[in-house]
Amino acid sequence: MMSPNRNSIRILFALSGLLLLLSCSSDNGTSGPANPGTPPPTLLGSATNGQQVFRFETFGNEGFWTDAVRLPQGMMDKGLTPLQALKLGISFDSDAIDAASKQTLAAQLASDASGQSSALLNDPKFMIALFNENAVIGFPVKDSTHLGHLDITQGSRVGASCAMCHSNTDTSVLNVANGGGIGHRQDGRAAHTLDFGSIVALGRNPLAYFPQMQVTLGGKTLGRAPVGLTEDSLEADAVAYLTNKSYYPVGMFDDTPDGNGQPMHNQPLFRQDLAAPYGSAGEISTEDNFANQVYVALLDPTTITTTGGRAFEHKVGAANGDELVARYVKVLAKTGVTGYPYVNAAPPSDPSLSGTEAYALGVRVNQQELIDMNAYVFGLQAPPGVVKDAQAVQRGQHLFRTVGCTSCHNVDQSVFVPTGIIPMKQIFPGDNPTVVAQRVEPLTPIEFTPGATFDTKMATINASLRGLDRGIALPLLLDLARKPIFLHDNSVPSLDNLLDPGRGASAPHPFYLSDSGQRSDVIAFLNSLGTTTSMAKAASPRGIGRREEYQPGATSSALLHMLRAATLVPGEILPPSSRGKAR
Repeated sequence: MMSPNRNSIRILFALSGLLLLLSCSSDNGTSGPANPGTPPPTLLGSATNGQQVFRFETFGNEGFWTDAVRLPQGMMDKGLTPLQALKLGISFDSDAIDAASKQTLAAQLASDASGQSSALLNDPKFMIALFNENAVIGFPVKDSTHLGHLDITQGSRVGASCAMCHSNTDTSVLNVANGGGIGHRQDGRAAHTLDFGSIVALGRNPLAYFPQMQVTLGGKTLGRAPVGLTEDSLEADAVAYLTNKSYYPVGMFDDTPDGNGQPMHNQPLFRQDLAAPYGSAGEISTEDNFANQVYVALLDPTTITTTGGRAFEHKVGAANGDELVARYVKVLAKTGVTGYPYVNAAPPSDPSLSGTEAYALGVRVNQQELIDMNAYVFGLQAPPGVVKDAQAVQRGQHLFRTVGCTSCHNVDQSVFVPTGIIPMKQIFPGDNPTVVAQRVEPLTPIEFTPGATFDTKMATINASLRGLDRGIALPLLLDLARKPIFLHDNSVPSLDNLLDPGRGASAPHPFYLSDSGQRSDVIAFLNSLGTTTSMAKAASPRGIGRREEYQPGATSSALLHMLRAATLVPGEILPPSSRGKAR
């Protein structure tokens, strides 16, 4: 039988995508997906208290970061200065710095705005003072030895909070290019320039972070590095992995305690009431459950050695999960770590809840503080979008509505994102996974595409934990003008590159505009978006936040308009989001 012409197939694919879109659109396109689903109900507490939880609560993980990783000791050993910390992407809260130091710093910056010659910023003692004033954003200090004040040289411990990856400052005092800044706190903003791997490497014992580095399991290793760590690895091996920016890039954090070396780019935390499900793989249904797993598993990975932690690792990793825990226990013993786990968390009163999403590792931190933080991050507004050319924004919005983007994404970012999962093969046509291990249904096999980084994040931890597809959750499209790199694996350097068909039909997110001017207009629209931005609403006479109904008789005119307005390429049209729902 004669094979059909490949170009004919591509044309038919593009036209079928057009017809799919036109069957549910008008000349003005659509505002968002036809079947967005419904976000789960969530408990809310006090947003005022939630701010304090977000910024300063550690739930005891200062034990891990100070007694296991020994981060502050390593920083002091190496004489870390504030300027060096800023170059690692760490930011400082100017409102927490004492008046005398602020005055001195202001005078020094007046003579050298870069801060390079500032005596204070080059003084390791001032770095210690900043810790003791709780001015180091994301690394709160606790009076663990009951001194009555904070002093990390006298036993006060340094922990980690959500602000570490999801806050910065307005840089009103100092902005270090490609680094951190000094100024007033701005919560919710992704720490795009935080070099977390190099920060962990400063500790005296970075091997304590073993489960969230790239490990050899079952004789194989998954991740960016060619070789995985084992219990026989040295501190130097861990440092080499963490400081190699090809293995652990800047702006990324490994949020899966599975031994796979696949950190993901830090995400903003604006209006999390609109962002369900949570995690880039959509593996968690509610924000408080997500935050609980962050605290009990990611900010104190020693929890995986507990009964509940071992059950979790066996569930998600099968034999590899068991091996990961066994290797980690040996690492902790070899490096003299005792007294773990450190996180203050309790098992459920009903034992049957252990292992459920709310108690994934068998324990949960303080519920009231979790729902207080819900209230805080649910209300965090994104910064206003950037509008340089209002007409370009309007043209871009029209394209966004009519070329298929709204099959998955909303025009209005104050509307909740669709709650389904986009299957991996749909978002990444080049997905051709190798199966590492089988798991008990409904979990998908542990699998990844060799040579790719996009799907390794979802190899073990993915939405099949909720009985859904292995794939990705849809993000809010916020604060994009500040975002330096795109897709969760840092694989796309710009929005223009993301929309450029030169990336190929098998690349992740292969939905393109071939005309560079149209790409520029869509980028202008995307950069204009905020949770309170009105530009998009002004550009649309029919309003935003609801789906436009198909108008009988509009098909031919819409088809002509779309053929004229956008040069479509194969793979451009997003199929309906209903394909991303539960299997």
